[in-house]
Amino acid sequence: MSESRPASIGFFERYLTVWVFLCMGLGTLLGLEVPALAQAVGGMELARVNLPVGLLIWVMIIPMLMKIDFGALGEIYEQRAGMAVTLFVNWAVKPFSMALFGWLFVKHVFAGYLPAGQLDSYMAGLILLGAAPCTAMVFVWSNLCRGNANFTLTQVAVNDLVMVFAFAPIVALLLGVSSIPVPWDTLLLSVLMYIVIPLAIAQALRARLLRTGPAALESALARFNPLSILALLAMLVLLFSFQGKALVAQPLVIAILAVPILLQTLFIAALGYGLNRRLRVRHDIAGPSTMIGASNFFELAVAVAIALYGFDSGAALATVVGVLIEVPVMLWLVRSINRSKGWYERAARVAAT
Repeated sequence: MSESRPASIGFFERYLTVWVFLCMGLGTLLGLEVPALAQAVGGMELARVNLPVGLLIWVMIIPMLMKIDFGALGEIYEQRAGMAVTLFVNWAVKPFSMALFGWLFVKHVFAGYLPAGQLDSYMAGLILLGAAPCTAMVFVWSNLCRGNANFTLTQVAVNDLVMVFAFAPIVALLLGVSSIPVPWDTLLLSVLMYIVIPLAIAQALRARLLRTGPAALESALARFNPLSILALLAMLVLLFSFQGKALVAQPLVIAILAVPILLQTLFIAALGYGLNRRLRVRHDIAGPSTMIGASNFFELAVAVAIALYGFDSGAALATVVGVLIEVPVMLWLVRSINRSKGWYERAARVAAT
């Protein structure tokens, strides 16, 4: 797999933290000042799928999924160590460690400070976060940590293939272990709506553009990227308007839910980075391999939480807290990975290639 130079970071991506926090604040304000509007938008459902959220998720992730080159899957062997770390951390560790952290802090350590009737719902939201490794934002994190673009594309392609088949069973398993009822019909519908269909649309668009030439695909992605970021920001406004009252009225709940999410993010990042270093994986491979596990496909987690339990549920609140935590923590991890490059390469004695 040839090494490629990271793409330049656009205006929106460069100041992503600013836009995210502005949209969180705007959404919360709308939820407090015009709750009827938030309730009306939240009630726009079909088969328990919130239509505005679903549409925004499609607009946001389809351009990201268009970048995936399934033809590059044959190159996995060249970077098999980094890919092995990605798959091991994302699917053998991450869902179960998130369930463990949730069980420890939500069901035991802080249980007395949380609404008793919402404990299972909070747990469900955390499980949904843990079972969904990042698909869209990992391209941004990879660029920021100077990751190998080809490897990033390949690992996202592999993870999406795994997610199509593994997301629903893993979520059902962990919900069952946590004694939470599993609405299989809604869960499978969510996988179809938020993974299978947008992936199929994205790959069909990619194939059509590539028939014209690679330049056509690059041009389309350049045009679609601002729409993708704007859809992300609009979705944040919606989600925080749904949860505006809860966010303001329950600051202690938000702080408690942030604890397992923060610990999970740091644990997974340390595990992924440490395993890559031990296996002497190149730093530009280790960066994206670490970031894809540390971040979440929170768009999927939020959408499924809303579909399964409702937009005003504890599960939806837990996934929204995941959004609140992820962006600043991931930016800190990007800086940490970049600053530790010299240490990483000396310690792992990675040979230049």
